[in-house]
Amino acid sequence: MSSNNQVKHMIDPDDLEKNPTNNPHIHDLIAMRTSRRSVLKGIGAASLAMYGGVGLSACNVKDDKRFISFTPIARSTADQVKLADGYQFSIIGALGDPMAANIADYKNDGSDNDWDNRMGDHHDGMEFFGISAAGQYDANASTRGVLAINHESTSFNTVSSHFIHVNGGKTSLPRPAAEVDKELSIHGLSFLEVQQAGGKWQANRSSALNSRITQNTLVDIGGPLRGHGALKTKFDPTALTGRGTLNNCGAGKTPWGSYLSGEENWAGYFARANGDDRNRDAKANSGLSRYGCTPGATSYHGWETAGTSDKYTRFNVSAVGATELDDFRNEINTFGFLVEADPINSKNKRVKKRTAMGRFAHESGAFGLPKASEPLAIYQGDDSRNEYIYKFVSTALWNTADANSSDVLATGDKYLDSGKLYVAKFAGNGTGTWELLSTSNPAVQNYPGFAFADDADVALFTRIAGDACGATKMDRPEWCTVHPNTGEVYFSLTNNSARTSATVDAANPRAYTSGSRSGNVNGHIIRLKEGVGGNAATTFTWDIYLFGAPASANKSSVNVSALNDAQDFSSPDGVWFSQFSKLLWILTDDSAQTNQTNSMLLAAYPGKVGDGGNVTINGVNTKVGAKATIGTLKRFLVGPKDSEITGITETPDGKTMFVNIQHPGENTPASAINNPGSYSSQWPSNMGYGQGKRPRSATIVITRKDGGTIGF
Repeated sequence: MSSNNQVKHMIDPDDLEKNPTNNPHIHDLIAMRTSRRSVLKGIGAASLAMYGGVGLSACNVKDDKRFISFTPIARSTADQVKLADGYQFSIIGALGDPMAANIADYKNDGSDNDWDNRMGDHHDGMEFFGISAAGQYDANASTRGVLAINHESTSFNTVSSHFIHVNGGKTSLPRPAAEVDKELSIHGLSFLEVQQAGGKWQANRSSALNSRITQNTLVDIGGPLRGHGALKTKFDPTALTGRGTLNNCGAGKTPWGSYLSGEENWAGYFARANGDDRNRDAKANSGLSRYGCTPGATSYHGWETAGTSDKYTRFNVSAVGATELDDFRNEINTFGFLVEADPINSKNKRVKKRTAMGRFAHESGAFGLPKASEPLAIYQGDDSRNEYIYKFVSTALWNTADANSSDVLATGDKYLDSGKLYVAKFAGNGTGTWELLSTSNPAVQNYPGFAFADDADVALFTRIAGDACGATKMDRPEWCTVHPNTGEVYFSLTNNSARTSATVDAANPRAYTSGSRSGNVNGHIIRLKEGVGGNAATTFTWDIYLFGAPASANKSSVNVSALNDAQDFSSPDGVWFSQFSKLLWILTDDSAQTNQTNSMLLAAYPGKVGDGGNVTINGVNTKVGAKATIGTLKRFLVGPKDSEITGITETPDGKTMFVNIQHPGENTPASAINNPGSYSSQWPSNMGYGQGKRPRSATIVITRKDGGTIGF
C-alpha cells in the first residue's frame, strides 16, 4: 500500500502488461519487414478527428437481406438500450435482485444486505441451460432454464464499490469489514432459474435451483495442481480446496452440459509487502512478477485490511510466517483457472478449478467440434497486452454417451484434468504452430532463468512456459468461439496500447494514432483453421477476419475491412456463435469512440479462413478475410452510457437471446453518489426498472416481436 494509506485510482486492469520477454515478433522471424517511416501516412489529424462522424443516414447502402434480416441501427450515445426494429427486450435480473424467498426487493441506496442471496455485480459471460418438466438438464429445452452468469468485478473509484455503499464507501485504508463483506459477495457466479410464460420471460426468484458462488464459497481444486505444495495455505494445508472464484469474465459450455467460467484479472486483488522478495526464492519471485504481483503491490479494494479474520487476511500474500502453512503466501496460486460448475446442482456440488488447462488471465473456454473417439480441444485467451492464445487437448477420447452425463463434474474430471496444453505461434505466411507446453519440450525444460520441475509447474506458471516457446504476443486475446459447422476458431483481440510500429507483425499488423490514443486502438478479430489432426492438430492456418475501425478511417492502414456507418465498431471484446442461426455475434467494450457511440452488439455472417487475400498494412504483409458487406455485418444493439456489452447466450430454438449490460455509469465519481443528477448513467432505473437511480449491471432478454428466430 502507499505510504499515506490511500490507493491510487485504478487504471483498466485489462490494459496492463506483464510480459517482459523479448519473444520475437513475426517480423523478426521472417524477412518480411519493410520500412515503416510511413506508418501514419494518410492518417492526418483532421481525418482522425472525424472518425465516426458520418451518420447512418449517409451510408447509402441497400440492405441485403439474403443473410441477416434486420435493418441495422445507428450509433447512439443515449442512456438507454437501442435495439433493431422488430425486436423487444426486458430486464430479467440486475445487480441486487433477490435470488431467494424472503429476501427484500433491492432498495438501491447502499443500505441493502443479504448479498449471498442477491445477484452480483458486473454481469459478464453467461450460458443458458435448459430444464425439463422434471427439473433435469435438457439440452433442447427452450422455455425454462438456468442462466449461469459471471460477476466479473464492481464499479469503483479508488477502492470502494461505491454504488453498493450508502455514501460511496470508504476510500482510505483500512477498509470497514461491513463494506468488504458486501464486495466479497458481489463477485463470483449466479445461477438463476428463468422461464417463459404467456410469451414473457421472468426470473423465478424463489427457485430451489438458484444459488450464488462468492469469495467465501468452498471450491475444489482439480487437475495436476490438486494437492500440490504451491497451493498449500493456512486455510487448507492439503491443497485440495480453496475459497471463491475471482474476476470471472468469459464463459463456456461443455459438451456434457456443465458451465466454464474464466478467472481473469485475479492478481490485482492481492497485496504484497515491500521487501517480500527477500523472503522468497528466485523462482517464486519470478513467477509472482510474471503475473503482476511484485513486492509492494497494492490490491484493488484493500480487502486484506478489513480485519484479522482469514477471509480478509488471505488477500495479503506476503510470506510472514515460518512456512507456507503459517500464512497465505500461496493463496494467489489458487486463482487464474477455468472453473467448472454444475449449473443445475450448483447448491449441492462444489465448483472445481481445472488446473490442467493452465493459469493466466482467463477469458472464455471454447470447445472445438466434438468427434467420437477423438480428443476434445478447448481454446483459451489470456487477456492482457502482449499475451498469448492457448489450446488444451484432452487425453480422453470423446464418448458421445457422455453428452447425457448424470454427473457432469465427474465427466469434467475425465476430460479436463489430463491432457496436453499448447500455445500459439503465428507465422507471417498465414500458417502457425501449436507449441507444446511441457517439460518434454526442450524449449520449456531448458528455459534459462526458470526451472520447471514438472508439468504441474507448467500449469502453475503457464505464461512463463509460453515465453519459453517464443509464443506470439497478441493484442489482448479475449473471448474465443468456434463455428458450429466449420470448426474454425475466432478470437477477439480487443486492442493494445503497447503495440508500436517497431513491434507490429502479421497477426497484429496495426499501430497508429487516433486522437490521444495510440497502438492498435480499435482491435481486430483473428480466426484459425486447424491442420491435419483436427482438434489434436499441431499446425493451423489463419487470417484476420475483421479489423475494428471508424468508417471514416484510412482504408489502407486502419479501416482495412472497409466498414461503413451501419457496421463500424471498436474494441471487440466478446465473440460468440449462435448454435441455431450460425451467426457470429460481436460484443464491444469501446473507450476509443465514446463521443460517437456507446458500446454495441453486431451480427455477422462469417465466411472461411482464406476467403480474402493478402494486404500490406504499415509495411507488413498479412492475411485478411473478405471485406464486410451490409449483408454480412450489421449493428443490432447499442447499450446505455459507460456500459460494456458483454455476456450473450440463447435458447436452443434460437428465439430468445440473453445479453448482459455491464457497468453502466462506471465513470460516476464516488463523490457524486448521493447526487443522481451527476451520474453518468441512470440505467436501468430510467426505463422504470427497480428502485433508486444508481446504475446497475443487468441481464436483458431479447425476442422478436413476431416470435421468430433472432437475426434471421
